[in-house]
Amino acid sequence: MAIMPLVVAEAATADDVIARLLAQTQQANAALMRGDAETYRKMVAITDDFTLMSPFGGEPSKASQYATPEKWDRMARFFKNGTHKHEVVQSYGSQDMVVLALIERDQVEVGGLPAQEWALRVTLVYRRDGAQWRLVHRHADPLANGISLQQAAALARGLPASE
Repeated sequence: MAIMPLVVAEAATADDVIARLLAQTQQANAALMRGDAETYRKMVAITDDFTLMSPFGGEPSKASQYATPEKWDRMARFFKNGTHKHEVVQSYGSQDMVVLALIERDQVEVGGLPAQEWALRVTLVYRRDGAQWRLVHRHADPLANGISLQQAAALARGLPASE
């Protein structure tokens, strides 16, 4: 079976599209957590105006910064030996746009750290481009387990989130 971004027939319902995007997102992210960025790239097409709000914060990245061969090579080395599951918090769909609110639960080696759980709150926005669905926005943060008001206030000021 060829790996490719999601293409859906015109007659597909929003629920059908959402179900297929959820399945494809699950498979693509599982590949990425194993360090297989190439499979992820083949499964998830991004738009030219894609934005990424990384779980590590900082300035949002644009497609031109994110989708370079060098970035993909680094990403393939950044994630290793991982597993991926996601929980659907909510999904919204229309004829041309789908929004997925997820909790991603990964057990993975990240950036040379030993394997550990990474729970991220994630929002994905997909936009239809002809018959193909493309990822236009990803926002992720590591706050799935919650933090205190004091920790949030420290992070908002750019300080470490220690108690």
